[in-house]
Amino acid sequence: MTRTGRYLLDNQRTEAGERFDAFATLFDPTTFRHLDGLGVGPGWRCWEAGAGGTSVVSWLAKKVGPTGKVVATDIDISRLTGAARPPVEVRVHDIGVEQPPAEGFDLVHARLVLVHVPERERALRSMVQALRPGGRLLLEDADPALQPLPCPDEHGPEQQLANRLRHGFRTLLADRGADLSYGRRLPRLLREAGLRGVEADAHFPLTSPACAALESATVRQIRADLVAAGLATDEDIDRHLANVASGGMDLATAPMISAWGRKA
Repeated sequence: MTRTGRYLLDNQRTEAGERFDAFATLFDPTTFRHLDGLGVGPGWRCWEAGAGGTSVVSWLAKKVGPTGKVVATDIDISRLTGAARPPVEVRVHDIGVEQPPAEGFDLVHARLVLVHVPERERALRSMVQALRPGGRLLLEDADPALQPLPCPDEHGPEQQLANRLRHGFRTLLADRGADLSYGRRLPRLLREAGLRGVEADAHFPLTSPACAALESATVRQIRADLVAAGLATDEDIDRHLANVASGGMDLATAPMISAWGRKA
């Protein structure tokens, strides 16, 4: 799936659970608003691609009810097994390489997935292929290059250090095939894929406890990679984590861009 053969943000690490919890707090309200707007309801067949955690899967399961179906896929399903009960089916699946798990879906959704998939063009084609005529596709992805700083207000050494470490994180992502400016292209890509009625918006959390929790978990998870690549020292990371824990920093995430459309 990646140039190095290893996903930088492994789902099996302890910090991955913290990151999924932070993503749910930060982005679930936006995702659920869009899914509600698309009309998700009883009897719908949904594919949650690259699900990772369970918050969206569980929400979809309640919406589609016993007459619907939610297929949740990921290359690592270790955090999805608890949700594997009707109407949810969990499958191991590599969206960048394999054919879709089925066709005729009313909804296909992926959040914070394709930015990490080098074969993202093939993955997008696969998701469109999986839709029934009239089915909806909702893609939500980050655009770290659009706003690359955890501290847009860089007014002191703590913020400067945070921004330097984030630059190192982006370097590691790019080395593994991530497209750091992918989110902004989603509306055009959906139109080029033949979808109708394409719309998009963006959500940009600027400061909250969840932003701080996400920053801490991410830096701890990639610590060894940053040090091994010469992008930071252990002392840098210890100092940054202490700064985050102090609660006095305004920490932002990359904007999440949501784009949606309907298959003709």
